[in-house]
This record gives sequence, structure tokens and C-alpha cells, in this order.
Amino acid sequence: MADPRNIFSRRAFLAGGAATIGVPAIAQDVDGAGTVEMEKSVTESVRRNISSFRALDWKPYFSNLKDGAILVDIDSRALHYWSEDETVYKLYPSSVPMSEELTRRGRTRVVRKVEGPDWRPTPSMLERNPDWPEYVPPGPDNPLGTHALYLSWTYYRIHGTHDTRKIGRRSSNGCIGLYNEHIQELFALSKVGTQVLLV
Repeated sequence: MADPRNIFSRRAFLAGGAATIGVPAIAQDVDGAGTVEMEKSVTESVRRNISSFRALDWKPYFSNLKDGAILVDIDSRALHYWSEDETVYKLYPSSVPMSEELTRRGRTRVVRKVEGPDWRPTPSMLERNPDWPEYVPPGPDNPLGTHALYLSWTYYRIHGTHDTRKIGRRSSNGCIGLYNEHIQELFALSKVGTQVLLV
């Protein structure tokens, strides 16, 4: 009868050998430039999805917290909120514009708050998507979700979404999207006049 230690060693050797044999097939130098194509594409996709989702201090971004402040960090896909009296700080994952052409950065403010918003696509959205409806009433099919904060920039909003797959991604046509429960909370905390900075 064979010694059990030898069987284990043989199995370990065979498993290790099979794994080693598979490595060159995966990590071949496909482009001849010394880089590994598969590793390179995986690294790039992972790097694109890395988020610097972390708490921030308001002072580098705002001179004061009058009426509260909202900071949207496009790169990290995060929205930060500070109350005027500094007792409340919130950090939410968000969706951001899907391209730089649709992205607007700079200072604005909340000019209107709407619970149960309706939605009309912009003329450029309808141009890009001619089969979209011209009007969507409030409800579960509305792309603005349950609440919307209208900004001083025309067509730009911070709003909820019923499509939760969009959060944490570059997926919007210019607006900043939050989970419905997060926009509901932010809606209650913010006011008309809350300062907003998109960086």
C-alpha cells in the first residue's frame, strides 16, 4: 500500500504543475512590448473603478458653510454634505456624467426643491435618443427618482434614481444621481440657497 504522504505530495505536485502550466497561456507577452495584455486591461479597468470614497474637510472647498454646502467629487463619484452649524456631515455614493462633454464643474447653488419631480429630456438628450418620451410624470418610471434639487445651472440637478445600477458609475446625462433614500435625506437637510461645488 502506498504511503499517504506520498499520495498527498504527488497530488500537490500535480496540482501545482497544472497551475504553472496554465500561467504562460494567461500571461503571454501578446504585444511583444514586454507588457501582458490581459494583466494590463484588468489593471486599467480596476484603476478606472477605484474610488477615493473618503471623508473630507469642507475648508479647502468653501469659505463658509452659510446655508450648508454640497461638494460633488466627479472622479470619486461621491457627494459630501455639511450643515451650516457643522453638526451634520454626510457622504453618499453618486452617479456622475458619463463623459467629460456632459460634465460641468464649478460653483452653483440649490434654487428649487421638488418632491415627486416630473421630467422632460433636454433638446440634446432627445437628439441623441429620439425614441425617448418628451415627458415623464412623477412615479417609478421617472429618471429623477423621488426627490430633486434643482441647481442654478439650467438642466442640472441632484436627484434620486430608481435604477440603482447607475450609482457609483459614470452613467448620467449631466446630473448627479443618488439612491432614493439618500436624496430623500439630503433633500430634508439642504435648503434653497445651499451652496454646491462640483469638482
